[in-house]
Amino acid sequence: MSMWWSLHLRREAASVPLARRFLLGSMETAGVDPDISYDLSVALTEACANAVEHGGDRSDDLGGLGDLRDPGGAPPGRAATDRPTGVCDQYRVTAYLDGETCRIEVADSGPGFPARRALCPTAHPSDTAGAPATRPECASDPWDVAESGRGLGLIKQLADHVHIGNRPGRGTVVSFDKTLKWREGALLMVS
Repeated sequence: MSMWWSLHLRREAASVPLARRFLLGSMETAGVDPDISYDLSVALTEACANAVEHGGDRSDDLGGLGDLRDPGGAPPGRAATDRPTGVCDQYRVTAYLDGETCRIEVADSGPGFPARRALCPTAHPSDTAGAPATRPECASDPWDVAESGRGLGLIKQLADHVHIGNRPGRGTVVSFDKTLKWREGALLMVS
């Protein structure tokens, strides 16, 4: 047996715990081991937080006018509540529980990562036996030590496989999966 669900959420901070609770509830109902559920929920939280913060059009984030915005965040002559909603104000979370694996995808419609960020991933601990977490040519890259770039590293530590689909100008898709462990008598347990 398998199940999947997809949420289309607004790029608002309140959507992050909503997505996390939805995932945790689904996994609890299915009978997934709580430790696995927790790891995936933390990874999902990081991916959603990135989509909320970086997942819109740059002109949307800045109102297209930089410092000309009023204190309420809207461009001059427009109230903060008059901002139109569109694709850039949303992101999508999809989770698949199938067989022994859970796969989660978080897709946004933002500007995508700068090229150097997409080309310089950190290795998962299981990929290297005692080797440093980053490739030597990337060690001096500011993304590796920047506070704002730590969420992707955390996702890579918590999941078994991570893929970052960079679509410059069209958004980013962060997908990750993890092998599931089941509680005794779980509803979706693989036989």
